[in-house]
Amino acid sequence: MLEFLTADLMDDFGDLCQSCSTQFQSFGAARFSGPIRTILCCDDNVLLKQLLSTPGTGSVAVVDGDGFLGSALLGDQMAELALSNNWSGVIIHGAVRDTAALSRLPIGVKALGTNPRKSGKRGIGFVDVPVVFGGVTFTTGQWLYSDNDGILVSQNPLLDKR
Repeated sequence: MLEFLTADLMDDFGDLCQSCSTQFQSFGAARFSGPIRTILCCDDNVLLKQLLSTPGTGSVAVVDGDGFLGSALLGDQMAELALSNNWSGVIIHGAVRDTAALSRLPIGVKALGTNPRKSGKRGIGFVDVPVVFGGVTFTTGQWLYSDNDGILVSQNPLLDKR
């Protein structure tokens, strides 16, 4: 993985990227990046599991769970599935669970918080649609960079421009 700091990327390419203002907690690897795939769902992780079951090729799943903290959209088993399919990270605008196990996995995981309750299993939601939170519109195909300072999104890879 290429090394970067989001603060440096913002300094160098601020006119080419957006900074997400949502204050996420980190539950996995601190630094990760890749092309974005999006999911819009609430209290239902069926579509997320289906997506993470496909080859990620270094992508980041960005999940708009409507900020719902009443159940977890991701736990250790789904994070391990993502890791085995070469996803670099998952951003959950909602809750996760199994945080002790998540912290030991070499995959990026950010979420608003935690809840031990499993999510629903109805298969309701949308994949590869624009999702909006933290002042950023996340679109499939954009690039995401995440570290302890935050999340940046750009239309194209920034590290190729250095």
